[in-house]
Amino acid sequence: MDSSRVSAIKVWRLGEPGAGTDVSAVCRVCLPRVCTTWLRNSYQSVWDKFKSQTTSNFHRKFYHYGTFPEGFSWGISSSAYQIEGGWNADGKGPSIWDTFTQTTDTIPDKANGNVACDSYNRLNEDLYMLRALRVKSYRFSLSWSRIFPDGTRKSLNQKGVDYYNRLIDGLIAYNIKPMVTLYHWDLPEALQKVNGWESAEMIDIFNDYCDFCFATFGDRVKFWITLNQPQTIAWSGYGLGNMPPNVVDPGYRPYIVAHNLIKAHAKAYHTYDDKYRQSQGGLISIALNADWFEPADVNVVREVVTADRAMQFQLGWFAHPIFKNGDYPDALKWQVGNKSEIQGLPQSRLPSFTEEEKNSIKGTADVFCVNHYTTKIVSHVTARLQPHSYEWDRDMREAEEPDSPTTAIPNQKAVAWGLRRLLNWIKEEYGDPEIYITENGAAVEWDDSERVMFYKTYIDEALKANNLDGVRLQGYTATAFMDSFEWLHGYKFLFGLHHVDFTNPDRPRTPKYSAHYYYNIIKNNGFPFPDDEKMLYGHFREDFMWSTASSAYQVTYTFTAILLLRS
Repeated sequence: MDSSRVSAIKVWRLGEPGAGTDVSAVCRVCLPRVCTTWLRNSYQSVWDKFKSQTTSNFHRKFYHYGTFPEGFSWGISSSAYQIEGGWNADGKGPSIWDTFTQTTDTIPDKANGNVACDSYNRLNEDLYMLRALRVKSYRFSLSWSRIFPDGTRKSLNQKGVDYYNRLIDGLIAYNIKPMVTLYHWDLPEALQKVNGWESAEMIDIFNDYCDFCFATFGDRVKFWITLNQPQTIAWSGYGLGNMPPNVVDPGYRPYIVAHNLIKAHAKAYHTYDDKYRQSQGGLISIALNADWFEPADVNVVREVVTADRAMQFQLGWFAHPIFKNGDYPDALKWQVGNKSEIQGLPQSRLPSFTEEEKNSIKGTADVFCVNHYTTKIVSHVTARLQPHSYEWDRDMREAEEPDSPTTAIPNQKAVAWGLRRLLNWIKEEYGDPEIYITENGAAVEWDDSERVMFYKTYIDEALKANNLDGVRLQGYTATAFMDSFEWLHGYKFLFGLHHVDFTNPDRPRTPKYSAHYYYNIIKNNGFPFPDDEKMLYGHFREDFMWSTASSAYQVTYTFTAILLLRS
């Protein structure tokens, strides 16, 4: 980067409007080289399609009747630590979530997943509920430390393997496709003691665990997800430090951990591709989390660029290497590299991939799996330089969408129209992949009708994306199967379509209104036209009497009035 450009960028980032700096003039230098790179044709295409709807509640909220394609995969989700319980049963080793919840008082009511829904002991009940719901797929995760108590193959726990064999066999018996997540945040504690995902050694350790699972369960499992929400692992676990392993280092370790997660995913993908795909015939992907980021003003280029940058920092951080070119998005590289330079660092805080690594990472997903919950409004800010932070690297401010319903969880409003835009952005940005929504749901406190409205509106937006926009949506997974341990919220906020009585040691399950509603969506494969909305065509019978009508008073009064006027 030449010195004049660096100087201009520094002024653009650090100068305050009104303080003697002509920011617009500097932007004329930067926009052709940088902003237009971020504002890709795909992103502009999405905005051209939807910006006219920004101020139109009618277009945002109109209801679309129709059905999904035949064979559409309707599913429901859970994860091991949230529902299984049996935290130390039958030889299971502790995970980082076991350690965290048993040693902290930051979770409401000091809740933990020691028993949770007790699914480890109530497998038949779970299978019965899944069968009754008529889902086509069930997304669940394997507890790594239940299979390998110390995280490595030498500690194999056959009773843990037997449990998952019973679960998988039970699903197959009911014609429910297992959608298996290999890692959903519950790292074996023994591996965290040797630095966990901060260590590049985890790449091979994770691959060996995946290899075992492919070999053991792959004859029946045809849909694999390597990692769930790696952005959450990197930022919440190693940046904010509010989730295990509770490392607070916002400027460095999130990027290091993400780097290792991407390479670990790619290696596991190639292991499946090279050793198992031909004989097993399954799919393998990674589940990425994505909010939709709406610019505060769609008519201001800088705000639209900021919204795109927000997408690249959250979703593109992982999707761009895997689905595009094996490398990080330009926005991420430029922002972090520029900030690092201004901070006087010898090199960017964002690690680099070698050419060999880029080639290995590119294309390591068969389908695009996305978890989505809400939409945020974003605007540009010139963020602080200290402390070093992924958050400040983004140069943006987030706000809640003002006109949408709240949910029980703060900052997670139900903004259904954002899902359609997100799906269109994925279609344009990543070459029209087949897409699976692998998590979508809402936490509500009491009134389950609010959850029903959430599903009705969000699924309808997914239907619009599929039927009206040509998005190749293949499946939808509702979150969650039943009330469960909701991470940092304990049992305060519940996502379940089935109620679980956590005060009863038998953990009885009861379907909610939303379970019945979701059942009908699955049964109808969407929202077919109701009879009272359908257009009717045909003829009346031959002796049908056609006539017209009047009344004496109406006709007489009118006739008299005409005569008076004429006279």
